[in-house]
Amino acid sequence: MCGICGWIDFDRDLGGPDARREFADMTATMACRGPDDEGTWIDGPAALGHRRLAIIDIQGGRQPMTLQEDGQPALVLVYGGETYNYRELRQRLAALGHRFNTSSDTEVVLHAHREWGRRDPCTAVSELNGMFAYALWDSANRELLLVRDRLGVKPLYYYPTKHGVLFGSEPKAILANGLAERVIDADGLRRILSPVADPYETVFRGMREVRPGHIVRVTRDGVQQMTYWQLTDSGHTDDVPTTVRRVRELLEDTIQRQLIADVPLCTLLSGGLDSSALTALAARFSDKRIRSFALDFVGYTDNFTPGPMCATPDGPYVQEVAKFVGTEHRDITLSADELMDPNVRAATLRARDLPLTSGDLDSSQYLLFRAIRQHSTVALSGESADEIFGGYPEFRDPAHVQADTFPWHGSRAYVNDTGRQYLDPRLIEKLDLPEYLDGQYRRALAEVPPLTGPASADPHERRMREVCYLYLTRHLPRLLDRKDRMSMASGLEVRVPYCDHRLVQYVFGTPWAHKTFDGREKSLLRAATADLLPESVVQRVKSAYPTIQDRTYDRILCTQFATLLNDHNAAVAPLLSVESSRTLLNATENVRGVERILALQDFLTSYNVSLRV
Repeated sequence: MCGICGWIDFDRDLGGPDARREFADMTATMACRGPDDEGTWIDGPAALGHRRLAIIDIQGGRQPMTLQEDGQPALVLVYGGETYNYRELRQRLAALGHRFNTSSDTEVVLHAHREWGRRDPCTAVSELNGMFAYALWDSANRELLLVRDRLGVKPLYYYPTKHGVLFGSEPKAILANGLAERVIDADGLRRILSPVADPYETVFRGMREVRPGHIVRVTRDGVQQMTYWQLTDSGHTDDVPTTVRRVRELLEDTIQRQLIADVPLCTLLSGGLDSSALTALAARFSDKRIRSFALDFVGYTDNFTPGPMCATPDGPYVQEVAKFVGTEHRDITLSADELMDPNVRAATLRARDLPLTSGDLDSSQYLLFRAIRQHSTVALSGESADEIFGGYPEFRDPAHVQADTFPWHGSRAYVNDTGRQYLDPRLIEKLDLPEYLDGQYRRALAEVPPLTGPASADPHERRMREVCYLYLTRHLPRLLDRKDRMSMASGLEVRVPYCDHRLVQYVFGTPWAHKTFDGREKSLLRAATADLLPESVVQRVKSAYPTIQDRTYDRILCTQFATLLNDHNAAVAPLLSVESSRTLLNATENVRGVERILALQDFLTSYNVSLRV
């Protein structure tokens, strides 16, 4: 796992001292993602930078990595992530005459492009099973490829310039170059206030993300996007028992692949079905006793208050699973003071790199991962199982399913969570967020692969196909991004086995009636793993990621927001309706919106961003 960045300028030699200094600044911003090593490669119009977190082939996997022909580097690669099937690919490539100098997956990716990507890079990338974001420079043809994994587990941003492109694992790498503007316009603010992920644009004007399952090709002639993978209708014909068996087979194969590491590995355990099943399978296939870690808060279990998304505390289930499976378990217990530590707040904002904070969800994940990093370098997470198997309550709520918008919009206080209720009404009118959200919704619906076969005659099946697509492409990316940023800020690699594209495609193509065959959520996952788990966990109802219930946390936030409202020179002041915000603040019991406005203020200040709305 690593951080990458680069600069291509077809009209400039980047080997000069000024360009080298600026590029060194870009590479330095990725230090948190790669604390173990640093490397750069600069030649003519191309500069590629790499910060490494060593996971596989610790000695031989240094980057940038080159593949030479006739003594000249023809291909240069900076790679972040993991290719889980690299051993099989290495054997195939060796049989075709390729010779390897390391045992790293990075070198396998290089040779895969040499063998299968000469005519069409999509052919080479399609061979890879993993989570990755990488840049490949073809020095002979003066062409750059930016590649991102199928589900978008690993981030990759780019910024077209007059004569080329800037790119990086995070926006901060791009913003370190003077060619990139630090501007958020009206469209960027709409994305900040929206409850959906936009796979096409970012909050910064002119900056874009490489879309999941896509390649961006950069030449002197411009930028071209190519699709190498997308969700399709598979014409599912397996009955329920066969489908359950196939889900189990895919999970077993995926987890065995993702246990490969030359460093200590663990699992994230919440006591829910997703993480418990993953932990049980990891324990079954690991040649060492699996470590597991869980998040807890001071006094949380003893003083727990049930809520609509969290009916039971995690603690008792976590302990039962750890004992049942036999993990080496440890709880990471946090307090309100730790969550509100200014240094922690600053670190999470720096890690997130965007004003998209989720408040204590961010800071608790950051502190959890920082603590885990003292013991392990790789962690397996149950993220994405809800989106894949249909775990959220909205999947089974007719009002949300049939609403002509994103099913989660308007639920779980999403409107208030964004902080928009504190903004100037004139600004809200100008942004016209309902129209923006509707445009995003229509665009997403147009991408949904049509349902085929007998199920296509069932309106409910057709709608559930759309709902599943919306969750996978507009909801899941936000969760993956948060987990990636909070983990990599501490140099911890988090793997997400449920995001294996084979599993995602297979379950996506499965009829909704199969996914709910027992009348409950996540029927297929439950049936496929029930034999591995305590009965209490098998029957446990979905419980959301825990948030602190200590009212001290809320009071501190509200005090800070009240202070902000009195600061007429605050960067965020032009956006706020101060008097109505004071009234709302006195009446609020939901501090999520407060957190978002405070984070936006901190972001605008620390990143020196210009607002042009």
